[in-house]
Amino acid sequence: MAAPAKNKIFWGSLVHSKTLDELEYLHDTAVAVDAAGKMVAIEQGAGDVAKAVETLLPRLGWAEADVDVVKAKDGQFFFPGFIDTHLHASQYPNVGIFGNSTLLDWLNTYTFPLEASLSDPAKARKVYNRVIRKTLSHGTTCAAYYATVDVASTNLLADLCLAAGQRALIGRVCMDQLSPAYYRDESPAAALAATRASIAYIESVDPGMKLVRPCLTPRFAPSCSGPLMRGLGALAAERPDLPIQTHISENKNEIALVHELFPPSSTGAADDSYASVYDAFGLLTDRTILAHAVHLGEAEADLIATRGAKVSHCPCSNSAITSGAARIRWLLDKGVCCGLGTDMSGGYSPSVLEAARLAALVSRHVAMGGDEHAKLTVEEVLFLATKGGAEVVGLQREVGGFAVGMDWDVQLVGLGTVDAEGGVEGVAEGTEEDGNVDVFGWESWPDRVAKWVYNGDDRNTKKVWVRGRLVHERIHS
Repeated sequence: MAAPAKNKIFWGSLVHSKTLDELEYLHDTAVAVDAAGKMVAIEQGAGDVAKAVETLLPRLGWAEADVDVVKAKDGQFFFPGFIDTHLHASQYPNVGIFGNSTLLDWLNTYTFPLEASLSDPAKARKVYNRVIRKTLSHGTTCAAYYATVDVASTNLLADLCLAAGQRALIGRVCMDQLSPAYYRDESPAAALAATRASIAYIESVDPGMKLVRPCLTPRFAPSCSGPLMRGLGALAAERPDLPIQTHISENKNEIALVHELFPPSSTGAADDSYASVYDAFGLLTDRTILAHAVHLGEAEADLIATRGAKVSHCPCSNSAITSGAARIRWLLDKGVCCGLGTDMSGGYSPSVLEAARLAALVSRHVAMGGDEHAKLTVEEVLFLATKGGAEVVGLQREVGGFAVGMDWDVQLVGLGTVDAEGGVEGVAEGTEEDGNVDVFGWESWPDRVAKWVYNGDDRNTKKVWVRGRLVHERIHS
C-alpha cells in the first residue's frame, strides 16, 4: 500500500504567468501544500528554507515530523505543469508518420487502422501507458485525450491516467459516417449509448472527477451525422458539468465538406459556416474545446467568442500536415481563450514546450504575411501553455499558476550552468543530463526562461507533481 500523503513545503524560485504578457518571478519563496495537494500558504522572500519552515509550521498547525520539505537546487525553478488541450492518445504510435498526406487522406491511411486496432486490450494498454509516461516526462500535468470509438479502450485510458496520477479529460470518439465500415458507430443511437456507458464508467472510478473527467467528443462534423450531432447536443445540455471537444476549420477541403454535408436548410443554422453547424446542434458552448481553428472567418470567430467556446492551437500538426497557420493574436484580440495542443500524431512531439516554441514561430510566419502584430512573445506562449490551457479545459480555478487554494500541479525545471571549462557543472559531458539549455551565469531570469522555451526538452523536467503527488522524477534530478 502507498504511504499516506503528507503535508509538504516547497522552497526556491517560482515562475508563472501573471497575465497574458507578463511572467511573475518569486524568489526565496516557500509554498505550503497540504496532504490533499492544495496550496495553503505562500511565503515570499522567506530568506532560507529553515526560516520559512519555522514561520509556516506554527501558523498552519503542522508538526515538523509530518512535513516533507522539497528544496529546489541552484539553477532550478518551479513552474506550473503544462496543459495539453488536444491530443489523440490512440494515435501515439504514429508520431512522425504522416508522409506527404493531407488531413483526409492521412486519416484513412494512418489513423483509422491504428485506432481500430486498439480494441485489443493488450495493445491499447501498451500505447496508453507510453503516451501517459511521455507526456508526464515533458511536464504535462493535464491532457485532453481522444481515445477511440471502443468503450473498453476509452475506459482503460481513464484507468491508466488515474493509476499514473495524471489529470485528464477522456473522450470516447463519436463517428457514424465518412469513415471505414470497420471503424464507426453503427448508428446515432449506438453512439450515444456507448458514450453514456463510458461516462458512467469514468464517473464510477473517479466519482468526484478530481483527476479524470469524461468529455463529449464528436470527432469532427463530417464524421457525425445530423442525428448524432443533435443527440450529442442534447446530452451536452443534460450534462452541463462535462466538457466538449472536437475539431474545427483545420483544412480547406474539410471546410468545403462541412458546407456540403450541413447546408443551413438541414441544420437551421444562420449560415453555412463550420462554427454555425456546431452552434445549431447545441455543441458550441463555453465548455467546448475547438482544435485548430486555422481558417475561421470573421463572423465565425465572433460567434465563438460570443458563445465562450475555446480554441486549442496545434502549431506542430498544422505545419506537419500543411493545414495552415492559425491567427492566434487575432483570436486573442477577439476575446477567444486559447491554449496549446500537441495533437499527436498529426503533431510529432509529446512536448507542450515544443508546442509553445512552434506557436511563437508560426506567429512569426503570420507576421511575415503583413501582420506584425501577430507575433507572440515567450511570455504569451507560456501563458497559453499554462493559464490559457487551464481555462480551455475548465480548470482555471484549480491549476495553471501559484495561488492559495489552487492545486499543486507543478514541474521542477532545471537548467545547466556552464563551468569554466565549458562543461555543465556537476554533469558529465555526453550523459543524459547534459541538456541543451546552457546558462552562463550572467543571464537575467527572463533570458533564462527564453532559453528554456527555445532550447529546452524533457531533460530539463526534473520532477512533476499532480495534486501534490510526485508523478514523475528523473533519476539524476
